[in-house]
Amino acid sequence: MKSEPSAIALLSAVIAATAALPVTAQSTSQDPDTMTRAAAADAIAVLIPAMHREVGHRAVSVDGETVRLTRHERRDGRNAGLEGEHFSTVVAADGTLKGFANIALDLAGKPLPSRERTEAVARDFLKTYAPDLLPRMEIHWIDAHDEPIRVQRDSRTETVTLTGMKVKARNLADGRWFWVIVGADERPMVFERDIVWITFPGRRKTEKWLHDAWLKEHGHAIGKSA
Repeated sequence: MKSEPSAIALLSAVIAATAALPVTAQSTSQDPDTMTRAAAADAIAVLIPAMHREVGHRAVSVDGETVRLTRHERRDGRNAGLEGEHFSTVVAADGTLKGFANIALDLAGKPLPSRERTEAVARDFLKTYAPDLLPRMEIHWIDAHDEPIRVQRDSRTETVTLTGMKVKARNLADGRWFWVIVGADERPMVFERDIVWITFPGRRKTEKWLHDAWLKEHGHAIGKSA
């Protein structure tokens, strides 16, 4: 995946710069947590498509934890708004990437990677953005997964199916679920982690802030807020 070497380089640069500082300088500069958050923010920024711009952000709750939801849409306004094209992220206070979704029309209707290639891409992504999930990762299945997207064509609105290859896995360390969905361009298009699943009656407990249908159903706005 082209973005990952850049992300690793950014993280390495931050670590190297911090290590080179004198002890006295380190004690008066940013605290370690701030440095970690800055490095994480730079790494996440690499994932955002260049043709997108931020259109909204807000503090939201995920399983009782306050996180930041940020939404980006295309600069040219194509298929803007809920259920349209967007790149959204959910990031914890410590900089941990809890999830992202890259819902793009350009990925629709193209051949998908094999299961083997999908797993390789997913593992490479996790090495950079969620390495803590790898030691106790149990893959349950790898298969095609559909995401709907609303588009404007010839002055009409229609729904197009965006399909990717999903690696669904469980973190045996805490029993929570996570997945990476790889798109036709062989890059992750959706990532979600720390998903709590209620076995009976069989439904997801964790909020779905990256899913526009869920946002619409619950009446959540995407405009700027604190």
